Amino acid sequence: MAKYITAKEAALLVNDFDTVGIAAQGLAGWPDEIGEAMADRYKEEGHPANLKIKQACHTGDWKQRGTTRFGIKGMVRSWTGAHIGGSTKMCQLALEEEIATYALPQGVIINLWREIAAHRPGLITKVGIGTYIDPRVEGGKMNEAARQSEDIVRMLNIDNEDYLFFPSFPVNVCILRGTTADEKGNVSMEKEMFLNEGYSLAAATRNTGGIVIVQVEYKVKNGAIKPKDVMIPGALVDYVVVATKEEASWQTEGRYYSPAFSGEHLVPTGSMPVLALDEKKIVARRCARELKSGMIVNLGVGMPANVASIAAEEDCIDKITLTVEGGSFGGVPAAKPDFGAVYNSEAIILHNQMFDFYDGGGLDLAVLGLAQVDEDGNLNVSKFGPKFMGPGGFINISQASKKVVFCGSFMVGAKTRVEDGKLIIVEEGTEKKFMKKVDQITFSGKTAAANNKTVLYVTERCVLQLTKDGMELIEVAPGIDVEKDILANMEFRPLVSKDLKTMDPEIFNKTWGSLKSIV
Repeated sequence: MAKYITAKEAALLVNDFDTVGIAAQGLAGWPDEIGEAMADRYKEEGHPANLKIKQACHTGDWKQRGTTRFGIKGMVRSWTGAHIGGSTKMCQLALEEEIATYALPQGVIINLWREIAAHRPGLITKVGIGTYIDPRVEGGKMNEAARQSEDIVRMLNIDNEDYLFFPSFPVNVCILRGTTADEKGNVSMEKEMFLNEGYSLAAATRNTGGIVIVQVEYKVKNGAIKPKDVMIPGALVDYVVVATKEEASWQTEGRYYSPAFSGEHLVPTGSMPVLALDEKKIVARRCARELKSGMIVNLGVGMPANVASIAAEEDCIDKITLTVEGGSFGGVPAAKPDFGAVYNSEAIILHNQMFDFYDGGGLDLAVLGLAQVDEDGNLNVSKFGPKFMGPGGFINISQASKKVVFCGSFMVGAKTRVEDGKLIIVEEGTEKKFMKKVDQITFSGKTAAANNKTVLYVTERCVLQLTKDGMELIEVAPGIDVEKDILANMEFRPLVSKDLKTMDPEIFNKTWGSLKSIV
């Protein structure tokens, strides 16, 4: 039977050099009262020190809550995550080489917990081959401290095919969050926006001799939680902390709680806002042309998310199924600061189950952001000079989706307008996105080309496609000069299609109205 303790008492259970597992996304699933108590104890006593932190998603609010609380010199010696950019204090210590920092694919981390729980040697996958995750490239290492530390991935060859192998390791303690726990420690998650990997992590921790600590909002009598609503069985839970502050139990980075995000209420979403006619709308419209009826789709954050607005405006959104990597099928994905949440989900499955579906090729189309692209079709979204971000679910999604469309503005800082059906460059950009070589390979163009994957790179000025011979320019926006506006602003010269087309002129009009006939 689990023991009920305070957050301060929970912090005393974490020892120097412990490996600490976390299952959260933003503030969802993040046990902030426990995290704060751990940081306070370190400030007062110098313990726990030299921790190894293992997380998947971005954890926190980009301010003070989340794993950034552990960004105190000496508290953490090693840090592994998928999206790490939001933990600003930790990133600063990583930049100063105080923390050996690794960034792995989101699906790898959350499914490695399952392998650890089952006492299997590790996770075997093709996810990450050819990217910076590949040990022949960078091995997932983000800084020199990591390069001087342990290797966490290696190559395997099975039946003459290359795979990546991520070895298992013991977990000394995991800090998790639920909504309600009964007297025995059975935990439900009815107010969470997604069903995180807490069970797998708890099982991994329990089966390797570690301690499982769960923060909840409410304590109830035994039997008050329906058996099918129990997400972490009390038999796996050692300690429960009942939060004393609402701030420790926020559902998203933007709010304490919305029943629409947890699937408890259906709410009228109304008509999604109609985007103004600018470069973002042009890009979203061009991406939307890749939609087909019945497709299962994932949209990235930022400009890719606008594709949903276009589909709604064109009355086509019901013809596709949008998914979110946290586990939602259907519904309308929420924008920042509620990213990751979904209004009116049709189904919410476990976080790790969604990545099984993704990794197996379940996605028909992924529309993802475009930050840096090079002549081989490689893409970087994970590291920009001294700025650490990590890939999140990008590598899983981009590598396994049947078709992937990367989209974004052609240059950083450019100003454009749409006039009389043409794109006008008002002020040229200050930084090129199409580079000779990217800073880090988050998507491998060579691997994608070898696998005959359909890959498009959509900007407001042009569209390129990946071929086995390199990048090829296939469409140009009306009003744009190929040499002056495109090729002169690239660090490499792509192939130019012999059948070079003008981008659909209709998407440059104030109203479109043709998507239904395409989808």
